[in-house]
Amino acid sequence: MGLTSPDDAAIWRLSDEQAIVVTTDFFTPVVDTAYEYGAIAAANSMSDVWAMGGKPFLALNIAALPDHLPSEISSEIMRGGAEKAKEAGVVIAGGHTVKDKEPKYGLVVIGFVHPQQIISKGGLKVGDVLVLTKPLGTGVTTTALKQEKVEEAHLKEAIEWMSRLNKKAGELAVEFNLKGGTDITGFGLIGHASEMSEASDVCVQIEFAKLPFLSGARAYAEKGIFPGGAFDNKKHFEGFVQFDEKLDEPARMLTFDPQTSGGLLLGVPKEKLSDFKKKAEETNQQVWVIGEAVAGKGIKLV
Repeated sequence: MGLTSPDDAAIWRLSDEQAIVVTTDFFTPVVDTAYEYGAIAAANSMSDVWAMGGKPFLALNIAALPDHLPSEISSEIMRGGAEKAKEAGVVIAGGHTVKDKEPKYGLVVIGFVHPQQIISKGGLKVGDVLVLTKPLGTGVTTTALKQEKVEEAHLKEAIEWMSRLNKKAGELAVEFNLKGGTDITGFGLIGHASEMSEASDVCVQIEFAKLPFLSGARAYAEKGIFPGGAFDNKKHFEGFVQFDEKLDEPARMLTFDPQTSGGLLLGVPKEKLSDFKKKAEETNQQVWVIGEAVAGKGIKLV
C-alpha cells in the first residue's frame, strides 16, 4: 500500500505474518512552548502507523532549525519528541537536521503490522458505525493562539489532546479486527471522511450534534478565527458534502477545520459496538459515536 491509494502510510509485506509500515510527518510550531511542540509533532508523526493497525518501534528525527534559535529551545523540541516516543515504546535513532528560517520538526516512523490486520481508508462497509477518538477544534484553537485571542484554559485543553497518543485507540482497533479507519489531521473531518467514502464506495453519514469539540472551538468559529487550511479544505471538499440546512456557517466550517495530531476515525461493525465501547471504557480510551456508513456516495451531515 502507498503507491496508488490515499492511505496514511506505505506498507511493504515482508512475509505472510509480517509487513513493515513507513510514514513521515513534520510541521512548523503550533504552540509557543518548545517541549510541547516537540511532543505534539512526535505524537502526530506516529499516529499514521496506529491508524493502519500497526505498532511503531523505530523513528528518526527530521528538523529544520534557524541559525539564531537558542540551543536550549532546539534541545527542548527534541526532548519533547524523545519523551513522547519513549511513552509510545518507540526508539528515536538519530535523524537529520538542516538550516531553515522557520522551525520545522517531526519524525520518520517505522512499524510492523500483520498483513491480515491492516486498517485502511477503503475498509469501511455499509452498516459500520463511525467512532471518533479525539475531539475536534485544534485548528481554530491554535489559530486563536497565533492571533493572541486564546483563553489559557482552552489552549491547555488543546495541548493535552494534541499530545495524547493514538496508541490505545490503535490497539483497540486491532483487537476488534476493524478494517476501515484513518486519523483526522490536516484535511479536517470532512476531508479525511471524504477519502474514506471514496476509497470504500460508501456514504459517510455524520450527526453533527454527536461531534465532540474542544471547549472554545465554537466561540472561536463564531469569530471567524480559522486557519487558512480550513478554507482550502472547504474549497476542495465541499462538493462532496450534503449539509443539513439547519447547520450555520460556523458549524459547517468546524467540520473543515484542519487538525493537528487528531484522533482516529474508525468503522466498527454494529455487532461489535457494545463490546468495543466497553473495552474502550476499561482502557480509559474515550470514544464518540458520530454516525455510520450507508449506501451511496460522499458525505451527509445531518
